[in-house]
Amino acid sequence: MGFTGIPSRLPQVGTTIFTVMSRLATEHGAINLSQGFPDFAPPALLVERVAAHMAAGANQYAPMAGAQPLREAIAEKAARLYGRQYDAESEITVTAGATQGIYTAIAACVRPGDEVIVFAPVYDSYVPAIELNGGKAVHATLRFPDYRPDWDEVRALVGPRTRMIVINTPHNPTGTVWTAADMETLESLVRDTDIAILADEVYEHMAFDGRHESVARRPGLAERSFVVSSFGKTYHITGWKIAYCLAPRALTAEFRKAHQFVVFAVNHPMQLALADFMAAEPGFADGLADFYRAKRDFLRATLAGSRLELLPCSGTYFQLARYDAVTSEPDTEFARRLTVEHGVAAIPVSVFYPGRDDHRIVRFCFAKNENTLAAAGARLRAL
Repeated sequence: MGFTGIPSRLPQVGTTIFTVMSRLATEHGAINLSQGFPDFAPPALLVERVAAHMAAGANQYAPMAGAQPLREAIAEKAARLYGRQYDAESEITVTAGATQGIYTAIAACVRPGDEVIVFAPVYDSYVPAIELNGGKAVHATLRFPDYRPDWDEVRALVGPRTRMIVINTPHNPTGTVWTAADMETLESLVRDTDIAILADEVYEHMAFDGRHESVARRPGLAERSFVVSSFGKTYHITGWKIAYCLAPRALTAEFRKAHQFVVFAVNHPMQLALADFMAAEPGFADGLADFYRAKRDFLRATLAGSRLELLPCSGTYFQLARYDAVTSEPDTEFARRLTVEHGVAAIPVSVFYPGRDDHRIVRFCFAKNENTLAAAGARLRAL
């Protein structure tokens, strides 16, 4: 008998919904408000600096932990924003995108039989990363309609096998931003435990109604946390796939043991270009909240005459919408029909849950030019 295949490590996993919906949008010429990427250019200086570093010869491997100038710039940013000093040499690692940073933090900590608490709706890369490393995802629920964490539920889920809690604020897909009180409760919950925190903070600069409450602000959380942030989200360069992970020295040492065999090193000239840009434009990210708030408000205004019910959005560049007044069909079917028949692609929110939810909600990305949003709004108002 010949080779008959191997048992799947992820038998329930297919192609990610973001790939599916973007492909469908391309096939049908739809406006793509599904996958989270801008349709506008990054800063010109950033692109120029990449070319300059390529011409200057920075075309070989970067240091495994990341280019030193970029790690130093990240350390300065963290100190300025969150008042915490991360050592560039031993506590900052540049990663090939936030997804790799998240996977590597999980790989560094999670062993077979460990449990990891995640919050549903949950971004789709977390659970597969946990399961590939032999762990079990335990779901807490961000409860509709305000998507706030239920800390009594979380406390009840913590057990002797709990290795890690994964949090995401500002939160994709709901646009909820956790408060200082949430962080205080989380800090008290993990005190006197060996539970690690993985904080997905890729939308840190997109909190619209107040400051972003990073775990880096709180010593009791920072001492046990991997903090992942994204240059792709901040500088409109999602295709560059460059991010970073902040963590205390001991956690970083474990992170790098995995990192060096997952990816080893990250694009060298782009790292140097980012360091140059951060030095030249240190306040660029400070304007992102206003920038994306305006885009959120533009999208909400253009949908004001539609039959969609827009849910609150306090952060990220995603807007949730209920479509009960349009149809009762499941969100996966509605999202497909919306793309094929009406020319606008969205993400069905049920894919972020371990089982189906029945809220009939889709997610739109508003990291787009206003003419893109206006064209999409016109089509959506016609539903």
